[in-house]
Amino acid sequence: MFKRLNRSSPWVWMTAGMVSLCLVAVLGVMLLIGWKGLAYFWPAPIYEFQVETQQGTETWFGEIYGVESVPANQLKEAGIELKPHFDTEQNRFLIKIANREREDHDFVSVLEQNILSQKARPDIAVIERTEHGAFFGVPTGYMHNGKIIDHSVTAAFFEGKIDVAEQQRDAISKLEQGDIEKANRQLIALKLEAQAYQKADQAVPEFVLDEIDTLTGRYQTLEATLITMRTGLSLDYLIVKERSGLSIKVPLNNVLAMWYPNAMSWHEKLFHWAHQIVRFVTEDPREANSEGGVFPAIFGTVLMVLLMSIMVTPLGVMAAVYLHEYAGKNAFTRIVRIAVVNLAGVPSIVYGVFGLGFFVYFVGGNIDDLFYSDTLPNPTFGTPGLLWSSLTLAILTLPVVIVSTEEGLTRIPVSVRHGSMALGATQAETLWRIVLPMASPAIMTGLILAIARAAGEVAPLMLVGVVKVAPSLPLDGNFPFLHLDRKFMHLGYHVYDVGFQSPNIEAARPLVYATSLLLVTVIVSLNLAAITIRNHLREKYRALEQEL
Repeated sequence: MFKRLNRSSPWVWMTAGMVSLCLVAVLGVMLLIGWKGLAYFWPAPIYEFQVETQQGTETWFGEIYGVESVPANQLKEAGIELKPHFDTEQNRFLIKIANREREDHDFVSVLEQNILSQKARPDIAVIERTEHGAFFGVPTGYMHNGKIIDHSVTAAFFEGKIDVAEQQRDAISKLEQGDIEKANRQLIALKLEAQAYQKADQAVPEFVLDEIDTLTGRYQTLEATLITMRTGLSLDYLIVKERSGLSIKVPLNNVLAMWYPNAMSWHEKLFHWAHQIVRFVTEDPREANSEGGVFPAIFGTVLMVLLMSIMVTPLGVMAAVYLHEYAGKNAFTRIVRIAVVNLAGVPSIVYGVFGLGFFVYFVGGNIDDLFYSDTLPNPTFGTPGLLWSSLTLAILTLPVVIVSTEEGLTRIPVSVRHGSMALGATQAETLWRIVLPMASPAIMTGLILAIARAAGEVAPLMLVGVVKVAPSLPLDGNFPFLHLDRKFMHLGYHVYDVGFQSPNIEAARPLVYATSLLLVTVIVSLNLAAITIRNHLREKYRALEQEL
């Protein structure tokens, strides 16, 4: 037996089995996250329930969110009287009834024995709103400018009105984020200029005052136009009959979409599912991140990782080149290498504290004192932002890049360096033209590992720049276009916020899976891009290595 174990074959098979087991486990986790996350966007049927409650028989419109089997003994111990045919076990349904502003809870838990009837009516609609979540009801009419349209309204009629409202909302958003924001930024800049003259005990020039008056008048005109557009949008309502039979006015300016899940065909549901996924990826979050999309979080995550990569790569490569090519092999160098390796084991929250104290308060505070004194005490760079988050993660991932690059430099034969210098090249030219290109695959490997770690970090970002909801993206059409001082959103923090800080945990739970799947997809995409570049460089310099 021991002779067999001493052979390599059993160990090879054991290693292959462990690798396969790990791959199956990872694939299983990904499938679970994907199933839980993507199923959230499927248009589930909405039922009309007749439920027996303590107040009598009630009618509910709701979606079955979950089902669990409960033993009869557990129900009896809870003091619940069981009906015939339910003396062994029965199902307990978690039903989403929505209509948040009219109901005490978004969800209700109902035993199977208390459900008298369950019917999927084709006229029940799901109305997605900007506020108060979804609304379940039966659309019965449309009100325009205080007058109810009494003719028969169809689904196509409602969809047309909702499309018009969406166009008006887009126009309002374009006006707010375009002309109004531009005029406001120019007005703030002129007021700061006027304050600078006043602090210097100088008279404010007339042309500055004239420009301030002109911009103030323009801003007031744009603001009046915005109020008019909003007022016109708020005159229309959808008349919807809720579960109790009352007709409720749903403001059209709050309606984002409406669909009839019980009347949709399989192809219509598939198209709706794909459309909802696209909206999730491209829209902004709503309702304290428990609804809406995650585009700002995607944008912030990718932009932060790209900035971190730009910062950490030259720093890591230069440090590795110095340690391997220039530094002597002595006790001090060994201590530096040990310190670099140990830095990789420092908890990430410690890097966050360091970034807050050094980058934000010290560096950012001094920058404000030197260049933005007119805006003080309101900080510009002396507050958490995108730049400090990228720098903090660059310091966090720096050991990975240094170690990987130094390993790549070690693999290059010394004869290559000697041959280059024998032909008249200097040490710097040898490094730049031969050694670093040959070590570029190892550099890319370090960058891949750095991206994989940095993209999923959350703890340090909570101290140096990430926020629950960012008022605007770090990149826009206003000079200097990329605003490194702004706070940003992050997919990892979005998962934490939705999963643990949401006021409605049950409604937000599927978004945790969807955002987690999206975060993994973003990380894999960034890594695949880096791996593609690494493989290209490896093939490019493989012939040179073989010749040498």
